[in-house]
Amino acid sequence: MSEDPYARAAAAGAAVRDRLGEHRAVLVLGSGWAQVAELLGTVRGGLPMHDLPGFPAPVVQGHSGMAHSVDVDGTPVLVLAGRSHLYEEHPVATVVHGVRAAVLAGCEVVMLTNAAGSLVEANGPGTPVLISDQLNLTGANPMTGPEPPEGYPGRFSDLTDLYSPRLRAAAHAAFPALAEGVYAGMLGGSYETPAEIHMLRAMGADLVGMSTVLEAIAARHLGAEVFGASLVTNLAAGLSATALDHGEVLATGKASVGRLAELLRAVATAV
Repeated sequence: MSEDPYARAAAAGAAVRDRLGEHRAVLVLGSGWAQVAELLGTVRGGLPMHDLPGFPAPVVQGHSGMAHSVDVDGTPVLVLAGRSHLYEEHPVATVVHGVRAAVLAGCEVVMLTNAAGSLVEANGPGTPVLISDQLNLTGANPMTGPEPPEGYPGRFSDLTDLYSPRLRAAAHAAFPALAEGVYAGMLGGSYETPAEIHMLRAMGADLVGMSTVLEAIAARHLGAEVFGASLVTNLAAGLSATALDHGEVLATGKASVGRLAELLRAVATAV
């Protein structure tokens, strides 16, 4: 297969269509969210993500590594219960491969979710927060490297409305009390220090995590409408006496799957 990341993504998109059918939206699930897929609607089929071209097997605990085709009240949604991360030493093209493949398979909407630390004390563990904007502090960007091939948009994408106002409005219509915030994407895999959290607060961040920002850029570059939501699993370093622990992330996600499914169902039906 060609080493061109767009060709790899196109091949994976063709495999998605052949094996799971057509979809209008893709949902990428964060750590601890795997059970959301079966609560969204009728699962029509599924397969291990690493059976698709270019997808490595997820190794981070809390990601099932399955791709599901789900009928959400008449809207066909591709659910990816796993993602690749920069801190696993994957190249940027691999980190955004799933999103690119889904868009090239025909998904017009990309729904990104994650587990995040909160820099706002009022948004404690178990709180879903809509992402209104982002700070890409990973040190990487999917638009670096060679110019995208002919037939694809150029590298310079307008990110003014990166997170769709229309889809955020649909979420607020269903759940008026939902908070919104700016998500800071960090390289990871260590959690942030209290000094780093102080810096992020000064920069305007409300949430912090280790994913999502590169996928959002790649999706918008290809013309998809992007929606993002974080589940707060802990208060950020220095804001709580509790030690930060990945087990807490997974436990909070498991306890919140019903509420998360309701939110994502409301957005999916507005696609």
